Amino acid sequence: MSKKKSSQKSKPKSIQESVLSVFRSNPTMALNYKQVAKKLGITQTSKRNIISKVLYELSGKEQLIEENPGKFKLKISSKNLATLIGKVDMTSSGSAYVEVEGMPDDVYISEHNLGIALHGDLVELGIIKVKSNGKPSGKILNVIERAQTEFVGIIQKSLKYAFLVPDSRRMPVDVFIPLDKLNGAQNGEKAIAKMTSWPKDADNPFGEIIQVLGKPGENETEMHSILAEYGLPYKFPEEIEKEAADLDVAIHESEVKLRRDMRKITTFTIDPVDAKDFDDALSYQKLPNGNVEVGVHIADVSHYLRPGTKLDDEAFDRATSVYLVDRVVPMLPEVLSNFACSLRPNEDKYSFSAVFELDAEANIKKEWFGRTVINSDRRFSYEEAQQVIETGTGDFHEEILALDVLAKKLRAERFKHGSIDFHAVEVKFELDESGEPLGVFLKQQKDSNKLIEDFMLLANKRVATFIGSQQTNKPFVYRIHESPDPEKLATFSNFIKKFGYRIDTTSPKGISSTINRLMTDVEGKAEEQLISQLAIRTMSKAEYSTENVGHYGLGFKYYSHFTSPIRRYPDVMVHRLLQHYLAGGSTVNQEVLEEKCKHSSEREKLATDAERASIKFMQVKFMQGKVGEVFGGVVSGVSEFGMFVELEGNKCEGMIRLRSLTDDFFTFDPDNYAIEGKRTGKTYTIGDSLTIRVKKADLVKKQLDFELVNDFDL
Repeated sequence: MSKKKSSQKSKPKSIQESVLSVFRSNPTMALNYKQVAKKLGITQTSKRNIISKVLYELSGKEQLIEENPGKFKLKISSKNLATLIGKVDMTSSGSAYVEVEGMPDDVYISEHNLGIALHGDLVELGIIKVKSNGKPSGKILNVIERAQTEFVGIIQKSLKYAFLVPDSRRMPVDVFIPLDKLNGAQNGEKAIAKMTSWPKDADNPFGEIIQVLGKPGENETEMHSILAEYGLPYKFPEEIEKEAADLDVAIHESEVKLRRDMRKITTFTIDPVDAKDFDDALSYQKLPNGNVEVGVHIADVSHYLRPGTKLDDEAFDRATSVYLVDRVVPMLPEVLSNFACSLRPNEDKYSFSAVFELDAEANIKKEWFGRTVINSDRRFSYEEAQQVIETGTGDFHEEILALDVLAKKLRAERFKHGSIDFHAVEVKFELDESGEPLGVFLKQQKDSNKLIEDFMLLANKRVATFIGSQQTNKPFVYRIHESPDPEKLATFSNFIKKFGYRIDTTSPKGISSTINRLMTDVEGKAEEQLISQLAIRTMSKAEYSTENVGHYGLGFKYYSHFTSPIRRYPDVMVHRLLQHYLAGGSTVNQEVLEEKCKHSSEREKLATDAERASIKFMQVKFMQGKVGEVFGGVVSGVSEFGMFVELEGNKCEGMIRLRSLTDDFFTFDPDNYAIEGKRTGKTYTIGDSLTIRVKKADLVKKQLDFELVNDFDL
């Protein structure tokens, strides 16, 4: 009897703790008893009624606040501090935001509440305040895991000690370096420091120099520093190179017999003129029934890259090749990327293929997926293939012209069903032998580029559909792209109205069709690149996941990455999974696969950021000799510090700082993407055409400073 009473007394306490844990995990949300019950997985009416009672009890104890009748919110206090786990996103101003899974808003952390947390760290934090608009602010309580312990910067040396001043604006403190830990680094040199400790009550972490990079501003120094800053390797360990060199890369007849032999079918590659790794090829042949067979052949990297090897571990860690302005940092050693796996002309190669029978309207009549062996007849550059398309003459002109017609039909069908045609422009540099920029040009997408793109999209889509549409649950690696955030979309819609354009935001199909029309309407106009860039920024970021939500930007229900395994590890995973399922293999561990997807997405973002940093460096270097010159440009962004201006022709971007505008006191208006003069009411907004003078080109900071030029100054 006494045991029963004891049990009854402990039960309400257990329910109270469970309810409080829900609010502590969602400190900014107001919840009713039904919502709390749902989060706890409780469906019985009697237990849900108990939760309703507990909510009022906790309100009486001042642990919850009844915001609206029946809706409660956590009361933030030192006694009721909500402890959460999240990742730090540092700003250049020294404050930070922490992204907490499940919370609708990031938690703001002031500079004084950061403790010893740094950008990217996994931290434990507490909510200390929730503003009237529902935005939370907090305090870092503990660093669980460091995201980065190595930092790139410039050595500042004094008589008794030295500091490494980090390049990254997201690193808020310098690293203290004892003189005996400089390892030969000299004052003013760029180096990499490893953080060794952060003593209690010390303002700065302690570290040691592990590598001297060289003089700031030099190409080799800056490219290596960019890779180091983003934690990207620039060479392979010796043991990895040796393992790759020891691989058997010969073509064996015993292996050929296990594959579909397509060596006698007309096959060719189309790639950039300077490409060294050719991981995709197209084959073409007419069929007796009047249809055609098109093969999309992809380098069979998985044949050589075996799970459990150090070579595979290295490829997974890298997850992607990195394309800086003047070099490629490959995912695979050269013996694989440029030789064994590269679909070079007149060489037998193992491939993984998607083969389609298409009618004259590019409708798929049959499809086949599997391992093949091919022999490419010709290597085309995009320019060579484009000349064939434009003139109708040249090697394999019948095949290329026929593929071009089919590609255009595939493209039209794709746009008809919701694919969005963003007019993205790729900035390229003409470099001399030493890597110095001679010129900047914009890479155009012509029919030869689009031909390859459309057949790669077809293969990616059909492989994903083949697995994803089956009734049995088969975990797979999808390339997903969620619908745009409604708030961002509304902001974009309101902005383009100023230019006289409109989009339909009422339905996914309406959004995609009207954005395509918008892209057509702005083509060739001054605001084209601006609106195109803003449209891209409005969209969500594509990523890898086992949870398929489709690809919004392409308008595909199923989509994956199958076509670039030389440079993307997720494509290797797709090849392995596809072969596993084709062979009748059982389901795989989805949790493990999801972790690999997450890792691949994170590495892809780092590589993209590094690529952008290298472009920015080269743009600044190109403009260094043009200080004092006058250019036309367009306002591409605004902030509380000033306005960004993108120069016409070369796309170099710099800032006109507000403090340099002396004819008025200007303030930032975020709602209208503008800065406004207090006295005159004059505004500058995104899309405005300006004349600027190049004031400064800072190679170390990768920054261009401009000053506004008025007509009477010319």
